[in-house]
Amino acid sequence: MKFDEYEKELLELEEKGLIESSVPSTVERKALMSAAKQTLQKDMRINIRISSRDLISLKRKANRVGMPYQTLISSVLHQYISGAIKPEQAGARNGE
Repeated sequence: MKFDEYEKELLELEEKGLIESSVPSTVERKALMSAAKQTLQKDMRINIRISSRDLISLKRKANRVGMPYQTLISSVLHQYISGAIKPEQAGARNGE
């Protein structure tokens, strides 16, 4: 697998013990891989703007599960659309 400069930096920091990664559970890994496989047919392109902080977090999570970050994003979107991920209720999120 080829890594970009950011991914190489993350791996180096992990090797030095400056950051910690965790291995996803078997169930979590299977769910992510299943969702990724279901989104293989990619016939549309979109552009989105997200915060750099969120993008860094996405890249870290994708690195931990061994998939490209764009595949992880597509997988999460697919899970949300298919109902596997439920949105939080506004009241619970706002502490009401």
